Amino acid sequence: MKAYLLIDFGSTYTKLTAVDIENEEILAVAKDITTIESDIMTGFNNAYKKLMKNESMHTVEFVKKLACSSAAGGLKMVAVGLVPELTAEAAKRAALGAGARVIKTYSYDLTEDEINEIKVMNIDIILLAGGTDGGNKECIINNAKAIAESELNIPVVVAGNKVAVTEIRSIFSKKNIFHAVTENVMPKLNTLNVEPAREEIRKIFMNRIIEAKGLKNAESFINGILMPTPAAVLNAARVLSEGSDKEEGIGEIIIVDIGGATTDVHSIASGDPSKPGVNLRGLEEPFAKRTVEGDLGMRYSALSLWEAAGTRKIKKYIKNKELNIEEGCRYRHNNIMMVPETEEEIDFEEAMAKTAVDMAMERHCGYVEPNYSPMGMVYSQYGKDLMEVNYVIGTGGVIVHSEKPRDILEAGAFSTDNISSLKPRHPKYMIDKSYILSSMGLLCEELPDMSVRIMKKYLKLI
Repeated sequence: MKAYLLIDFGSTYTKLTAVDIENEEILAVAKDITTIESDIMTGFNNAYKKLMKNESMHTVEFVKKLACSSAAGGLKMVAVGLVPELTAEAAKRAALGAGARVIKTYSYDLTEDEINEIKVMNIDIILLAGGTDGGNKECIINNAKAIAESELNIPVVVAGNKVAVTEIRSIFSKKNIFHAVTENVMPKLNTLNVEPAREEIRKIFMNRIIEAKGLKNAESFINGILMPTPAAVLNAARVLSEGSDKEEGIGEIIIVDIGGATTDVHSIASGDPSKPGVNLRGLEEPFAKRTVEGDLGMRYSALSLWEAAGTRKIKKYIKNKELNIEEGCRYRHNNIMMVPETEEEIDFEEAMAKTAVDMAMERHCGYVEPNYSPMGMVYSQYGKDLMEVNYVIGTGGVIVHSEKPRDILEAGAFSTDNISSLKPRHPKYMIDKSYILSSMGLLCEELPDMSVRIMKKYLKLI
């Protein structure tokens, strides 16, 4: 039996998925603790032994072994641009879409303090943008000089004003700084062009970052680590939504992934106004958008979730109103391996999850502002209108193990409590019970039709 082995070297667990490519079925899944501190193959081998114990695996021949990774913090970047709301924001969106964790975004000329801050961040790539094509070029050139003179030994992706490229190449070449030049992330005012930068970031991840993360040991066994894990999930979301050459997609979707450290939201949708008389304002939104909320997590970020949400917001979702919310969140922050067992612990977990979904969706979705004009009331839309998306898909441990996963996801739906937010109104809800999204993001690189069919088969309506 011919099969693909799809591997996710996660920050906590290494997850394996075996796919029968003849019958288009998931044969088995297995996971074990990721061992990035010693040899990443130790955790992999532990998971592999579990996988091969499954009866369906006895006659398997793996014809391909593909992987993604978020081990050792995943792909960490900073984005540098000119104006905070424009090129700096465009650079950030390009980095997020490439599957990176954006540690910080800088705008205008980098100061000495900011350069020193970058030095201690332990990041993998700098995305340098700034200026529309033919516009301001002094800022991006000054920032290139600051990076070069600081002796930062970090790869730089240059995605800014094309008029400045020749000078920037010279600046980096003289200091032997590895750099890659690609198209401007904002060639015209408010116009995004993030795909070329995303692809360049991915190439550097594959060719340089893998070795630095200690993942080189895995390459003798597998065919390649193709991308960061979040990029694989975004890949899967896109092909599921749009379809492939032979398979119809399911339409516009949102994926919500609640983890221990972050809550990630992916949307595949145009985001154009769903109501007449609404005018778009601000920076153009990417069709495939990813946001990462580093203060909304179930363990590492449990305390920051409480700080961001406040006691009353979490209590809104909890049964026992007498519980000490700060204490419960602090306990989880200090005990990251905690597994909820009692009914009260599970209820507290799900209240945290609902809060995370509520806030992450509000930050991801756009909003409408009313304005008075000589012609009467007019409405301006900022961000994506996601009110009419077809599906919201949930993944992550707290959703997958919940007896009421729909209740968690519905916390992110449109509510009359905030009528300006453009959250989904009446979507259908699905759950990634088998954690297949990242593996299907890998599979669709080679077998897109099959990956769509498998996702339609295994993602369950709730």
